[in-house]
Amino acid sequence: MTEPSSTLMYQEAHASAEVITRQLEANAPIAAALGERLRARPPRFIVTCARGSSDHAAAYAKYVFETHLGLVTASASPSVASIYDSRLQLEDALFVAISQSGKSPDLLRSAQAAKEAGAHVVALVNVEDSPLAALADTVLPLRAGPERSVAATKSYLATLAAILQLTAHWRGDDAVHATLAQLPEALRQGWDADWRSLGEGLRGAHNLFVVGRGYGLGAALEAALKLKETCGLHAEAFSAAEVKHGPMALIGEGFPVLFFAQDDGTLDNTLKVAEEFRARGARVWVAAPGVDGVDALPLAAGLAPVATPLLAVQSFYRVANALALARGYDPDVPPSLNKVTETM
Repeated sequence: MTEPSSTLMYQEAHASAEVITRQLEANAPIAAALGERLRARPPRFIVTCARGSSDHAAAYAKYVFETHLGLVTASASPSVASIYDSRLQLEDALFVAISQSGKSPDLLRSAQAAKEAGAHVVALVNVEDSPLAALADTVLPLRAGPERSVAATKSYLATLAAILQLTAHWRGDDAVHATLAQLPEALRQGWDADWRSLGEGLRGAHNLFVVGRGYGLGAALEAALKLKETCGLHAEAFSAAEVKHGPMALIGEGFPVLFFAQDDGTLDNTLKVAEEFRARGARVWVAAPGVDGVDALPLAAGLAPVATPLLAVQSFYRVANALALARGYDPDVPPSLNKVTETM
């Protein structure tokens, strides 16, 4: 049987702490200059544009930008530009395009249309000589290095770190800067967190809910996608504020539900929803700092809530890799998927 530590997915996820260490140091002058520009000429609003895992990072960015910068942040549908050829009013907006490869035609068309409409285009991209990087006004490289596993891991976590670094420099936020300084070591220590109960509990599962809220919603979206593509497990993500509006009707005895939570204003409500699921007979796992009990998944306490999703997703990647192998899948080569999805 293949050892979990031998896969590319494992090795690349394991490298995230070192990737982010190098990224934060190398990107500091770029982020500082961009932050100065954005303070001098504040955008009216922010628009993100991405697909797949990158769009889950954009969901995280929405909460970070709106809570720390006070700017409305909306997600653009790439097809508005690439298929419908509609022109959006983006003058004096910040357009944040997120991509590992920087090659998807619809994303490129959207970024070009935003630029022509008067937006400042920032690309968070891993491939620095990509078409998206060439098109952007400012590039914040992810600096994750080649990612050979089809399932994105280190590039996703690097994107979240880039979002935090941009926010810290834009706002001049000492607290976020301090969080970033602690992040690589927290990731190193968090790699060894024991999430085996989740992998063991999902080995024979057919369906799963993944639930998060606020900063953790993007983590829930990302986990659900990875369970589909690497483990052949049908997983759907929901906000803890929305999951009771219909989806809870599907919950019965033994139905598996994974919760991501962080120690902020969303924590109590998220834990209450988890208890309601348990009361209906669901098998519930909760990943939250300082939460103990049956099927609690350990997360280090002490890091700011805005950074908790990075720790949670890193631990999730490790267990998802092992779960894929246990279910008979190769996590590096999901069936019918390619590294670059060229959507029109």
